[in-house]
Amino acid sequence: MDQRIHKLAYNLVNISLKIKKDEHVLIHAVGTDTVDMARALIKEVYKVGAFPHVELINRSVTRELMMGYTEEQLNVMLDYQLYQMKKMDAYIGVSSTDNVYELSDAPMDKMNMSNRILNPVLRERVDNTRWVILRWPNGSSAQSAKMSKEAYEDYFFDVCCLDYEKMSNAMKPLVELMNKTDKVHITGEGTDLTFSIKDLPAIECSGQCNIPDGEIYTAPVKDSVNGYITYNTQSLEDGFVYENIFFRFENGKIVEAKANNIQKINELLDTDEGARYIGEFAIGVNPYVTRPILDTLFDEKIAGSFHLTPGCAYEDADNGNYSAVHWDLVCIHSDEHPGKIYFDDVLIRENGRFVLEELKCLNPENLI
Repeated sequence: MDQRIHKLAYNLVNISLKIKKDEHVLIHAVGTDTVDMARALIKEVYKVGAFPHVELINRSVTRELMMGYTEEQLNVMLDYQLYQMKKMDAYIGVSSTDNVYELSDAPMDKMNMSNRILNPVLRERVDNTRWVILRWPNGSSAQSAKMSKEAYEDYFFDVCCLDYEKMSNAMKPLVELMNKTDKVHITGEGTDLTFSIKDLPAIECSGQCNIPDGEIYTAPVKDSVNGYITYNTQSLEDGFVYENIFFRFENGKIVEAKANNIQKINELLDTDEGARYIGEFAIGVNPYVTRPILDTLFDEKIAGSFHLTPGCAYEDADNGNYSAVHWDLVCIHSDEHPGKIYFDDVLIRENGRFVLEELKCLNPENLI
């Protein structure tokens, strides 16, 4: 087994989650490529005297189930999945897929129904367990990244095993500034957006919940978002690649939504009432993540990016928006895609680079 797998498994168990003796840990491994990582995680959990529990999931099987989902069936699934999650102290989710479009022909109404009914399992995991999730490299993800499999694996381990302690120290001035900020103003290509983050805490993400990591997030005051935004990064959601996403907001609500499939994006946003409001605003700072690869867990950490997320807010930055949807959509600012972020009318980042002296430690050359 690649020794980098053991190193990453050790980091997840001992650094990200700090698993203790006698704790119960659910390892959720999606895709055949994740088996070695699941084995390495089991070994590390046992080493600390804790109890691993494992689920191996195949997306083609999931698709077959989804084609015939009924409300009665999903409610039974909710009962046993929620019971299991309530027994867990920690959760590790590792996923890969041989075909990113595996769910592309699953009925949208059944996907929405599944997300809505099973959402309490997600909320239990997010709110009441320590958790960390990561993608796993394989041929399909290397292809999405337009890299050879070997080169992508090297990239993956570089990104996932960077010095998160150094990143954590560099994040603190931005966390402090966001906690004092009221008005956020973002401009860019097809974007002029304002909202408030007053009294909503900023959360540092430096290897605790996502691998790779590298973002600081909060949430906007629910009804404060006004203006419009054009996202310049593709998003793969439920087997469909959305492009050129445009939202127009009035008092927090998405009142106009356009993309390469207008019907599909509006069906997703109509999952429930909360799906048309924003649950997260975050700034990406990972110096090794420099371009989109059609994988949200990577793309949302791109240095120079931000994401504005339709759907549910996280408990630790709760703006009162609840939804079965949590859709991280990424916009990149760079010299090629100019844009500015202002906090209380003070420019803090221009074309993806921090300009305030106390925040320059977050520019890529200072984190590598």
